[in-house]
Amino acid sequence: MKSLRAMGYVANDRRQDGYAVASPVKSLSNGFHGDPLVVEAARAWAIAFTRQYHWPIAIAVLDRSSVVVGFPTIPHRPLLPFHGTHNIRLSLLGPALGGPTSPSVRSAGARCCSTCRQDRSRARTGLPPSAKRALSLLAAIRRQGFAERDPLVEPRSSNTIAVPIIADDHVLATVGMTYFTPALDRADVVQRYVPLVKGLADNIATSVSSLQH
Repeated sequence: MKSLRAMGYVANDRRQDGYAVASPVKSLSNGFHGDPLVVEAARAWAIAFTRQYHWPIAIAVLDRSSVVVGFPTIPHRPLLPFHGTHNIRLSLLGPALGGPTSPSVRSAGARCCSTCRQDRSRARTGLPPSAKRALSLLAAIRRQGFAERDPLVEPRSSNTIAVPIIADDHVLATVGMTYFTPALDRADVVQRYVPLVKGLADNIATSVSSLQH
């Protein structure tokens, strides 16, 4: 406390027999922006999901032309043999690197490319094959209501489902759940876990709105 007082961050308040915070303490936060609000809102929900259903969750946030895994719950289930993904950056619609982020990339891309989808004439002509394939992929994701990792992406022993976190008609992030394919049948994943992950996304969006207000 003597050091903080010498630097001007606190003042000795003898009337209260203690110390009071001084105004220079505000400067301590200069240049610090912290995690996106959606990541802050998602932490408790994501951890609770992993503790209840055992599968790891990852929150991916759009950052310019990439997505960044802002919060994974893998550390909260240390016995799961999944690699850490915190702060991993992936390009939109690019080759997946494995883990729980690849479908999150596609979910984010589904919203980010909305202007391209609205221009149907451009979608039909004047686009390279890779762009047409991307638009086709995004359309398929929208139809089924969730994204899945490409089955050709390693490790093939696991898969991921992901959905967007939407608040006020804006995609804030995506949330994905990774699981072992031998442990769960895809039909069970679609019937049971997709609604659970969608409910998780809704809860996070509600928490974001609460924090904003």
